[in-house]
Amino acid sequence: MRNPSRPENGLSRQVPVPKSQSDSARISHTIFTRAQCDVAWKVFSNCNLWPGFSEIHGSNVQWHGAPWSAGSRLQFDIAEPEPTRVECVITLCAPPQCVAWIIHVCGHTFQQCVLFEPYMGGGTKITTWIELTNPDLGGGLTKVRLLLKPLLQTWFGNFTAECDHQARMAGSQRSVDPCSQE
Repeated sequence: MRNPSRPENGLSRQVPVPKSQSDSARISHTIFTRAQCDVAWKVFSNCNLWPGFSEIHGSNVQWHGAPWSAGSRLQFDIAEPEPTRVECVITLCAPPQCVAWIIHVCGHTFQQCVLFEPYMGGGTKITTWIELTNPDLGGGLTKVRLLLKPLLQTWFGNFTAECDHQARMAGSQRSVDPCSQE
């Protein structure tokens, strides 16, 4: 049975919003990597790698509180569309299965979740979605969507490549024990 709270594969279409709610939308993206969940989480949770996944990420990453634990704060700089500081508050973290946070940037607030699920064919299915809800966005919601969709594609495409690389490295480092019963 499909879980209605989970996004579809790939980028989502605009989510229709009833007139009684403020302007909001969900942008989602799903990727697959050959890496197992623990390896994918290790790559994801290493914020020092993030600048290599997208040109907009700066290298100035700061944590306030224990990294990747609920209530901790992650801050980093982005260069586009204009240089600014992004502040995230971790709301849920269960390595290597999921992480969720609230993002504060340029006076706007978003929620993002990233799920790491073992994939039947091997590797990991990684799904992320960002909930955009802000009554002040109005017509700017489309602009934010247009900015975030390619960013998700680029960031997670490069992230997947690094995960696949780490999976290949882990596979090539395994040695066979001649005394094992396999």
